[in-house]
Amino acid sequence: MIDHLKFENEYYQQGYQYIIGLDEAGRGPMAGELVVAGVIFPKGYYDERINDSKQLSEKKRSLLYDEIIKNALAYHIEIISVEDVDELNVYRASQLGMEKCVEALKRDGLFALTDAMPLHDIEHLAIIKGDALSMSIGAASILAKVTRDRLMIAHSKTYPQYGFEKHKGYVTKYHKEALAQYGPCPIHRKSFKPVQAVLQKQLSLDV
Repeated sequence: MIDHLKFENEYYQQGYQYIIGLDEAGRGPMAGELVVAGVIFPKGYYDERINDSKQLSEKKRSLLYDEIIKNALAYHIEIISVEDVDELNVYRASQLGMEKCVEALKRDGLFALTDAMPLHDIEHLAIIKGDALSMSIGAASILAKVTRDRLMIAHSKTYPQYGFEKHKGYVTKYHKEALAQYGPCPIHRKSFKPVQAVLQKQLSLDV
């Protein structure tokens, strides 16, 4: 059985006062913002239901989102625009988002746990599959995922032809067909290959 507080307790024992879990949602989609979250729980807090957001149903994620907000000592959600994702690249945008979360929640004795993301000038541990191994990272993954899903559902009302409420901007057959038929909308990531291919095709037709 996995001890979801193993990493948290290890760093508490080293003398750190606060542990912040960091994760993102939306690195893979070809549309929509990238969302990064940071969560600090009171020392000793535990909720066995908190896990990697991808392993939970939408209903459970939504319920846990409210529980996390209610019980966290502090949290911060950073929304990174499509333009910034295109300009920075999605990896650097994720990293920058995490660093901004740490800055927003900064306090003495803080140690960061990330889902496999190294950070600059911040005491941290990057854990492979961290969202399934650390409760703090799992909680951050839930806040990020629920926030991003809600953004994509809102976008689906502005751009109903793409079906954002179904696939949340990820590359699916339906999404690729809609992209080919209607072309990119303002929330498509122009740096992503499927979007670039459609833009190139449009340019060649315009010549």
